[in-house]
Amino acid sequence: MPRLVRLYLINIALGLGLSLVFVGLLLWFNVANLWHLVSTSPIGWVAVAMLIVFNALVFSGVQFAIAVMRMADPAKPPQGGSRAPVATKRPVKVKVAARK
Repeated sequence: MPRLVRLYLINIALGLGLSLVFVGLLLWFNVANLWHLVSTSPIGWVAVAMLIVFNALVFSGVQFAIAVMRMADPAKPPQGGSRAPVATKRPVKVKVAARK
């Protein structure tokens, strides 16, 4: 399996685990009376499943982004200029249409 695919799958698993913990804590602490809403509705499990899936998407995306950003080589200095903005003292003409 390619290294990047393996990294992605690991981060999906981490995101799913974080999502399960997060939704479990939401239900345990009854945030916004969520436990009562879910437990008294006949299709409350759909809401819990959606919370888990969508939070897993968010958390796994964040985990993967953090992992990719940490792959940078810290010994290599940045290249490509000073990244300082270039200021000009020339005015710029902008066409504006009047409202009628």
